[in-house]
Amino acid sequence: MSALVDKQESNLLATYKSLHAAPELSHHEEKTSALLAGELRAAGYEVTEHVGVYADGSKAFGVVAILKNGAGPTLLVRADMDALPVTEKTGLPYASSVRAKNPAGQDVGVMHACGHDIHVTTMIGVARLMVEEKAKWHGTLMLIGQPSEETIDGAQAMLADHLYERFGTPDMAIALHDSNLAVGTLAIVPGYAMASSTGMDVLMRGVGAHASQPQSGKDPIVMSAEFIVALQTIVSRSTPPRSPAVLTVGDIHGGTKRNIIPDEVKMELNFRAYDESVRQTIIAGIERTAKGIAIAAGVPEDRMPILTMQEYTPSMYNDPALSARLVALFQQKLGKESIVEDDPKMGSEDFGVFGLDHKIPAVIFWLGAYDPAKVAESKASGKPLPSPHSPLFAPVPEPTIRMGVTAMTDAAIALLQ
Repeated sequence: MSALVDKQESNLLATYKSLHAAPELSHHEEKTSALLAGELRAAGYEVTEHVGVYADGSKAFGVVAILKNGAGPTLLVRADMDALPVTEKTGLPYASSVRAKNPAGQDVGVMHACGHDIHVTTMIGVARLMVEEKAKWHGTLMLIGQPSEETIDGAQAMLADHLYERFGTPDMAIALHDSNLAVGTLAIVPGYAMASSTGMDVLMRGVGAHASQPQSGKDPIVMSAEFIVALQTIVSRSTPPRSPAVLTVGDIHGGTKRNIIPDEVKMELNFRAYDESVRQTIIAGIERTAKGIAIAAGVPEDRMPILTMQEYTPSMYNDPALSARLVALFQQKLGKESIVEDDPKMGSEDFGVFGLDHKIPAVIFWLGAYDPAKVAESKASGKPLPSPHSPLFAPVPEPTIRMGVTAMTDAAIALLQ
């Protein structure tokens, strides 16, 4: 395996640097998807582009590559392709200077601050090796270039475009994600590995008035302040202490002038949990709290708060049996020291959507991407390293890609038996 990786190391590094320098935002992965599709087609795969339909009816840039190698199981391997609206500050010679318009029309910097360029490059390397190693496995390999992971609607868009009906339903699904673990290490968290993420808009409606006559209005700013404080007791007093949850008000807009009581305030909420029952408890608590505060303030029935659900992705559940199988494999192939412990995260990922609510065993594992010396220094000093989504996130590319290609290829060969 090592010699096969050596053959393409310089080519993969060049591909990575070109991807890093030319990131594309979610829903706009046109060039990235075309590059991936071209490489997979050149490797001998049957490739279909533009797979995916979003909720608004627009087409996505999903890529599906199929390699059939006799009878056997079907394995889905995913790599996400999109970048983030982050202005890069790494100072690397191949740093991104790309700027683009975000959905709100604002001019923003664009960066692969979450390492999806590592993921795409790794998939290209894995695709080539799986062709060269065809004598060692049998079945069907389904490689997925997924768009719009950062907006957590890319996986659902591909399923909405009849992914499994068109290309077959996999027996298993795996993915990797780079992290600020030491390069040369992997981590697998069995069971709940990442939280669900739910967005909700809350429109707190009142009755506008002059600031000098608050008695003639119903102040939605005061109600919103009470609401935000009261929300914190939903997690602390309504959900089980042993079931993690977090609720954040990330955006609030209301009013136009200091001496005017406005008639409404809009808030954007995000909440996360592992367990679906906890998620439902939070939803019920938000609804109850918003209405209760409005009633207490004397808001008329026709001006009760309006709650609107927004984006949602389920929790990432790593199938325990498949997780144990991969841990044993990596320890055998890469050495026991290559597997390190890691904790479940409250961050979210839509890879789990491909598992169809746990019907298809799925596992995502973490790929170390940082210089081990810097990781050790960080642990000693207590100063955290830049993590994904930071403008300073800078994986060490050569050994990270090498480990990713080796580990994912080992996994694919072992599972396709």
